[in-house]
Amino acid sequence: MKRNLPRISLITPSYNQVKFIEKTINSVLSQGYPNLEYIVMDGGSTDGTIDVLKKYNEKIIWYSSKDKGQADAVTNGIKKSTGEIIGYLNSDDILFPKTLHNIANFFQQNNDCYWVTGKCRIIDEQDNIVRSFITSYKNFWLEYARNYTSLTMINYISQPATFWRREVIDSIGFFDQSLFYAMDYDYWLRISKIYRLGFIDDYLAAFRIQRKAKSYLDSIGLLNEGYDVAKRHSRFPFSFFHKIHDLFAMNTYQIFKK
Repeated sequence: MKRNLPRISLITPSYNQVKFIEKTINSVLSQGYPNLEYIVMDGGSTDGTIDVLKKYNEKIIWYSSKDKGQADAVTNGIKKSTGEIIGYLNSDDILFPKTLHNIANFFQQNNDCYWVTGKCRIIDEQDNIVRSFITSYKNFWLEYARNYTSLTMINYISQPATFWRREVIDSIGFFDQSLFYAMDYDYWLRISKIYRLGFIDDYLAAFRIQRKAKSYLDSIGLLNEGYDVAKRHSRFPFSFFHKIHDLFAMNTYQIFKK
């Protein structure tokens, strides 16, 4: 069975996330996917994360040393990986059961598709589902308006639920390490210029909203950098539409923010 399934490399960048990282690891290992390479790139945590990683020495590959941030950690993890299919999962997010099998099946059945995304829940620190309106809004774009032009106006792709073939790296390279918030959005736009986006109509993962997350601490910074990325990849009026959408999103985040 293992020989018939593509090798999936999953990267988890981590720094001082002892509260959540074991849940993240277990959500991956409990998939029971037989051809998995799971790499944790820790940035030199001092909060007990290393003790958690040591518990899984026989099941994961992990490194711990100072890095230059999330994009650097993910890039270094990808460079160390060997899988045919690649994804990354932040150290407070989780995969839902059978996600890796669903990803593998999709790529086996769609040889002409080089990246795929699915639906993604938003959860809080206690694993409760939150911000369902935002999730439904993203799902609408995924199901009915999934193309490069729409992506320049709104980032409806959820990073934990997105995977791509290694060939994509040969075409567009790695993540832009100058970006602090929107490294994934920039990457999606770069990929979508070349490859059509596949879609799995199922919930594959959950993105966690928690008080120490950079997206929670500085949602305005997140939106502003996303707009700068959109301007890189599009011209007026699409960049203008992105800005209008940002104003809507900023107000929505404040309404639904705990």
